[in-house]
Amino acid sequence: MNFKPELTSLNQARATFQQIWGYDDFRPPQGEIVSSLLAGKDTLIIMPTGGGKSICFQLPALLQTGLTLVVSPLVALMENQVQELRDRNLPASLLHSQLSRQQRRQTMQSLEQNKLRLLYLSPETLLSKPVWEIISQPHIQINGLILDEAHCLVQWGDTFRPAYRRLGTVRSALLKTQPEGSKIAIAAFTATANPEAQKIIKNVLQLQKPEAFLLSPYRSNLHLQVQTVWTPRGRKQQLLNFIKSRPKQAGLVYVRTRKDSEKLANLLEESGYQTAAYHAGLSPEERRQIETAWLNNQLKFVVCTSAFGMGINKSDVRWVVHYQAPLLLSEYIQEIGRGGRDGKSAIALTLISEPTGWLYPEDKQRKEFFQDKLRSQYREAQQLAKNLPVKGTVDAVGREFPESAIALSILHSSGQLKWQDPFNYVINKSAQPKAEKPNFTIAEEMVKYLKYNQCRWQFLLEAFGFANEAKSMRCGHCDNCR
Repeated sequence: MNFKPELTSLNQARATFQQIWGYDDFRPPQGEIVSSLLAGKDTLIIMPTGGGKSICFQLPALLQTGLTLVVSPLVALMENQVQELRDRNLPASLLHSQLSRQQRRQTMQSLEQNKLRLLYLSPETLLSKPVWEIISQPHIQINGLILDEAHCLVQWGDTFRPAYRRLGTVRSALLKTQPEGSKIAIAAFTATANPEAQKIIKNVLQLQKPEAFLLSPYRSNLHLQVQTVWTPRGRKQQLLNFIKSRPKQAGLVYVRTRKDSEKLANLLEESGYQTAAYHAGLSPEERRQIETAWLNNQLKFVVCTSAFGMGINKSDVRWVVHYQAPLLLSEYIQEIGRGGRDGKSAIALTLISEPTGWLYPEDKQRKEFFQDKLRSQYREAQQLAKNLPVKGTVDAVGREFPESAIALSILHSSGQLKWQDPFNYVINKSAQPKAEKPNFTIAEEMVKYLKYNQCRWQFLLEAFGFANEAKSMRCGHCDNCR
């Protein structure tokens, strides 16, 4: 019998999937995504939170010889995924700055000896000298580069995590060191990317004819509500009333800063609730403890920043409260996506100040602070560009101009700079800065959503590029529809 190679490999993948994860079959479009990656194609995947994204790249990585690099933005996210893989005795590891020397040495050895199938690391670690020296050796076979939570490239790449902007040349640089005819497929996974963000991801990663799998973010069991509060005291009271009426349910309270999370957690503890503040400033042990307590229902809810939730899988979250509105719609849809993963009803409530901000100016100030900071970073980058050498390496320029990393990434996003490889750049002095829309306009979109008075899901579908579905959308269960 003549099997088509792709069919055989998908059947093989299905068998391995059943054997390792114990599921009967893929959920659409998992099977198609697995096939695409096994065939070595570039792929862009947008699937709602809880849609089983990680299996789509873990499975192909395990079925192939060689290494798949998984670029991931948060330590907590890497730890969760690698722990799950190790619990199943699978050859996966991670590298990040908080590992002990011993752990780091072990991973570097496994990497050097080709013992790993999956290696999780941040963009900064991937481009660090010790790691790059190992992965660019000819005997290290690299099959794929996966960008997990790819929206971070768009949200953070210009002004916060500039290493994201250098990822597009990783493939061509590594292929130079691999045997002739080698292929490295690139796949970008996220739960949220509007058409503009998709374009940026494709351009920055230099995806070649990518297959795209775009799934609507709509979830019929997720009930969206926005509530106006008039004073800071009123906001606290609203939250207390909301939590009090749901004593046995698991939930999450999102705030925007570390300070806010600690302040609010203290306030709730004084009111007799057991909770914890979760943010990026905690040690891995502290984070793991809070996650475990929440997953095991010892803590019913956690007060957290956006650092919580990516990749943490709890299916019975009945409510998500935004104590302060997120600044970006993509953050919002990521965070509400933690609710109701089991398909049962869940509420996503956002508390906002009244429109003028007279009585309660905090929300307005927060947004203005964010936008002012962005504007000044863009201005400083253009100023600094005048003094930077036209050609250079990241390290050398960084020693002379400590602020240069962000300036280089902003110049790249405005079309004035080209990366020759992940470490060397060329500035085109004659190029006019093109206005790739920075996050100011995106922040305006969030404000529009909060003030919107028709179906909230309709607004979100439209914003994320699902215009056809949005046309006929009346969800019937958001605060506006009701």
